[in-house]
Amino acid sequence: MRYQIDHDYHIHSFLSSCAHDPVQDELYILNKAKELGLSRICLTNHYWDSAVPGASKWYEPQNFEHISKAKPLPEAEGVRYMFGCETDLDQYLTVGCPPSRYGDFDFIIIPTTHLHMKGFTINEEDDPAQIRARLWVKRLEGVLDQPLPFHKIGIAHLVTRLLCGKGKTREEHLATLEMIPTAEMERLFSKAAAVGCGIELNLCDMRFKDYEADVILRPFRVAKDCGCKFYLGSDAHVPHDFDGFCDYYERAVTLLDLKESDKFHIGG
Repeated sequence: MRYQIDHDYHIHSFLSSCAHDPVQDELYILNKAKELGLSRICLTNHYWDSAVPGASKWYEPQNFEHISKAKPLPEAEGVRYMFGCETDLDQYLTVGCPPSRYGDFDFIIIPTTHLHMKGFTINEEDDPAQIRARLWVKRLEGVLDQPLPFHKIGIAHLVTRLLCGKGKTREEHLATLEMIPTAEMERLFSKAAAVGCGIELNLCDMRFKDYEADVILRPFRVAKDCGCKFYLGSDAHVPHDFDGFCDYYERAVTLLDLKESDKFHIGG
């Protein structure tokens, strides 16, 4: 059976510091899910726990107490609305969600490609594309080697332009992705399949031009061949971020030839 577009496990409300539209609240998100015909959604605001040292100034206010202001989540028949978070991975491979908080979340997203945060996720000097390509490998492995509850862990936006930092062109972004060896992808995605985490198909990443498809989709094709499971994440911060949700995902599902058996289910 073809992979069904029936969920969104990466959504921000205005509680995330980079989401500025008060319209994007928990009820709006629920109504948008109903409009899109989704049966499962997860709120994943940015989060770094106060108990974990090393938060950046940007992350400090986005602690558990802050993101918990979203609860209780609104309800609607036919839609499972989950409470999750998007924590982060700093340059020392520290995850911002401590083990004591694992049980507080239905789903925990960890991005390994937030390399636009110099001095926090990346050293100030680590700018050349070759270094960033190596960091793609190092940071993904750094997550997979940790004792995390992988049955409810997602690896977010692996091909995002944030990998290249700020001010880079699309061509530089694609060139950086091409520098990542396929053999390293095979090694890491085999490990990801073994631990059972989800691999995100990020909506922004799926808005690629046709001629970019081979570069953008290469990691996901390798991941599929290695047995990884995939989930959908709009990464919506404001209402218009949902635009094209079904169309772009239908194209991605077709190009990757995804089946329902390739779908990641939170909790296993």
